[in-house]
Amino acid sequence: MTWYVEQGIAEERAVLLQRGRIVAARLHWPGALTAGQVEDAVLVSRARGSQRGTLRFASGEEALVDRLPASASEGAAIRARVTRAAARERDRIKLAQATPSDEDLRPAPTLAEQLTLARETVATVRRFPEDGHEGGWEDLWLEALSGTVEFDGGELAFFDTSAMMLIDVDGPDDPRRLALASVPALADSIGRFDLAGSLGVDFPTLAAKADRKAVDAALDQALAHWNHERTAMNGFGFVQLVARSERPSLLRRLHHDRTGAAARLLLRRAEFVEQPGRLLLTANPAVLARLRPDWQAELARRSGREVSLHGDPGLELETGFAQAVPL
Repeated sequence: MTWYVEQGIAEERAVLLQRGRIVAARLHWPGALTAGQVEDAVLVSRARGSQRGTLRFASGEEALVDRLPASASEGAAIRARVTRAAARERDRIKLAQATPSDEDLRPAPTLAEQLTLARETVATVRRFPEDGHEGGWEDLWLEALSGTVEFDGGELAFFDTSAMMLIDVDGPDDPRRLALASVPALADSIGRFDLAGSLGVDFPTLAAKADRKAVDAALDQALAHWNHERTAMNGFGFVQLVARSERPSLLRRLHHDRTGAAARLLLRRAEFVEQPGRLLLTANPAVLARLRPDWQAELARRSGREVSLHGDPGLELETGFAQAVPL
């Protein structure tokens, strides 16, 4: 299967399609430390006797570093490979992570390069195939923003916490049927939202051990393609899934920087306006305030048009739109 990559303004997007529907997605915002990047940094702090410390890179961004050699002292130059990007949480930013390396210097990989390094087949496109149809990028974007996924008989509700991503399974159906019906939707959402790290799933409480084992078996089958570990369902219906995390998920990006994500979505909409004329971007003023001058300049360069902005406080953050108006 082929990953399709859009190199958008201020973000890069990738999707994996199956029968015209997105089954997996990635969202990358360039400019920050990225897994796979190798760069020389400065050790700015280290507790005595510890192998851990904090590095500061040329951009000014800091990262936690592990496996420091005993000889490394504060102020030392250390070449490091970034193993996980920083992640914004509700009340803090979790620093990127890195490890000392003797590899050649390597700039932050683009999204296409990340996928290629993972031995995936990649095609860079101006616009995703089947985009604009049901199940396309904007449908996925809005679903992730809502934090809810409906399935036959119930819904999944996603809550991003500092400890883990919590997923609540809710619905009026019989608890056993509800739990089993939710498993395909859960597996689907993990790929579509690019979820990793620690996930906690709160299924309905199943008193019978046989029912819990049936859900465990369904999870094994539905998640066989995903490299992870998990606990068996406990007596309260809770299951924990753990997978290696290298980047913020689509859901986390949107939930913890809704305004920035909406600004990038507006730029994407503007890029695909086909009618002639100058581009007028209309959005909530908070969204327009996030449109950096260089982003607007890039939109003007790509479109070959004059770009102007109009603020409308009555619009929701995600409902901004772009249109062509006469010169």
